[in-house]
Amino acid sequence: MSESAKPSVLFVCVHNAGRSQMAAAFLAHLAGDAVQVRSAGSAPADTVNPAVVEALAEVGIDISAEAPEVLTTKAVQASDVVITMGCGDTCPVFPGRKYLDWELDDPAGQGVEAVRPIRDEIERRVRGLLAGLLP
Repeated sequence: MSESAKPSVLFVCVHNAGRSQMAAAFLAHLAGDAVQVRSAGSAPADTVNPAVVEALAEVGIDISAEAPEVLTTKAVQASDVVITMGCGDTCPVFPGRKYLDWELDDPAGQGVEAVRPIRDEIERRVRGLLAGLLP
């Protein structure tokens, strides 16, 4: 666990515009201040996917002000759990971290109809993750 005794999770995908944004938003929404949440991309896009913003708004989560961020060594080292989503070899691995790889469809270029099932699967996985993080 991180020094703050609060678990820290980093979600990583290539563009930080879809899957990792949804996962971070769900974890922050469900855990509140109990978990430190980060998301980043190995090659971040300019903006978050509008269909992802819309799909999350449908379930009461507003990420319209979020912006993709670049993955840094510091972010990985400051996280207890690193969850990758479709990064392949571009996601760095550092010792002492718990790594999970979530294989999920990429919402890039998809409409909201295609994003909804991805959103729902991410929510299911985040709920499972949260159950293992908190007492």
